[in-house]
Amino acid sequence: MDIFELSSSLQRTITTLHKELRKHISLVSIYSMTELETIAHLSKNPALLPSQLATLTRVKTQSMSQILHKLENDALIQRKPCSKDKRKIYISLTAYGTQMLEKMKKDKNEWLKNTIEALLNKQEVLLLEQALPILHKLIDQQD
Repeated sequence: MDIFELSSSLQRTITTLHKELRKHISLVSIYSMTELETIAHLSKNPALLPSQLATLTRVKTQSMSQILHKLENDALIQRKPCSKDKRKIYISLTAYGTQMLEKMKKDKNEWLKNTIEALLNKQEVLLLEQALPILHKLIDQQD
């Protein structure tokens, strides 16, 4: 297999695994992928402007406004005015939003753990462990 075929196959495999993991989030039927992505961005960045969230999730500001409205109604996020500029409103996760995010992570980890145990033998698990540093090297590359 040449490098192009390897990269294409790796991309398809990772994308498919990512989609499969998303299917096994108990909250996936309640929230759209963009809403879940918004929550994930807020977990990494404690306070973001709506425009920043729109950019990160690649949606229009108006769409992000609707997403934030739903998440706020569900008590997952809170809005806080900027102390220096009251026109700016920062978005952050509530304690409940953080709990929900932890539940999503647990759901994905549980599914993946069970799938690995059910489908892979000891040698395959070892090979998967050995592949992780290589995959991290691809992720952690410096520009």
